[in-house]
Amino acid sequence: MNNKELKDIVENLIPTFDEAGRESIKIEKEGIKIKTKEDGSPVTNGDLKVNEIITNKISKLTSSIPIISEETVDLNKKNTLKTFWLIDPIDGTKEYIAGRNEYTLNAGLILDTLPVLGIIGVPKKKQIFYSYGKDSSYLLEKNQNKKLNCKKQSPKGEIHALTNNKKPPELILNKLKEFKVTSFRKLSSSYKYCLIATGEYDLYLDKVRANEWDDAAGHAIAENAGAIVTSLEKEKFIYGKEDYKNPTILIRRSDNLND
Repeated sequence: MNNKELKDIVENLIPTFDEAGRESIKIEKEGIKIKTKEDGSPVTNGDLKVNEIITNKISKLTSSIPIISEETVDLNKKNTLKTFWLIDPIDGTKEYIAGRNEYTLNAGLILDTLPVLGIIGVPKKKQIFYSYGKDSSYLLEKNQNKKLNCKKQSPKGEIHALTNNKKPPELILNKLKEFKVTSFRKLSSSYKYCLIATGEYDLYLDKVRANEWDDAAGHAIAENAGAIVTSLEKEKFIYGKEDYKNPTILIRRSDNLND
């Protein structure tokens, strides 16, 4: 699949993500209904509706490519796919339930174990981030497309980080010191990838092993904007693992965070 084909797919998905985002806000206003999944995590009627809208469109666009969604995946069945879609209809469900604005809608396309296309909607900020190849990551906001290149937005000498905890564990605190971080804040949803792609933040660190659908879309967007996505041990990771589990994660805006 070449860049033109990927570009056509992502451009066809943008109106769908816009629709799904509006639907998520409408459901929140009308009243979110919450259930608890087997793993103890919450799922809402918003998650399910967004999943339906996105998967229906993707099925029409790429009927031959399997879709793995957080809300329909069978975790008792080992994954054998190397080319497939990964969908996380609402990442940051707790944010969504609480009425906050950093939850995201996500779809990432994996080709031969690598994330090549990503689209992330941030409904309450009226933003859609998307990517379809190297040096082809964009932010769509107020009907304007802005190319993303991870260019540093914070003052030289300051290193701004994102983590998964307000009070990070010792391993992460040590890593923050290693990178000479001057300030950090908590951000759990895939919006973290977007803020690194824009250059607003320099890095993200987390020792929790997320699932592949949590990372695929953001991984494509940030990496295609110039970021470096690895484990905390700086090892690159691929998709299509039997249990869908990614390693620990480190997202760096660039090799030199002061540039």
